[in-house]
Amino acid sequence: MKSILVVDDDRDIVLGLSIRLRAAGYAVLAVQDGNAALSTAINKKPDLILMDIGIPAGNGLWVLEFLKKNANSMLIPVVIMTGMEPVAAREKAMALGAVEFFQKPVDNDQLLQAIRRHVGE
Repeated sequence: MKSILVVDDDRDIVLGLSIRLRAAGYAVLAVQDGNAALSTAINKKPDLILMDIGIPAGNGLWVLEFLKKNANSMLIPVVIMTGMEPVAAREKAMALGAVEFFQKPVDNDQLLQAIRRHVGE
């Protein structure tokens, strides 16, 4: 079973994504801040990371940059989801190595299609 790390400080978003991802057949790891995202990504090596930019203890772009520079996590696809102004955030996220970028609220069908593109069913 493929595993997905969900990184968001909004508990409702984490819960909703977790339910949808499990229903689609994925194992879900969930954390709410940058430090936990880094340690979980490096130690658990999920198949994909879904991450908000606006998280405590290191914003999502900083976490993304660190993950892409670390040999233990550089190959993990990262999908960014944010409520921030999309143009500047999208450019920065993609330049840092994100594979997909979604503006919140995220369309669940589009998100699942993106996940499948990068990790399969």
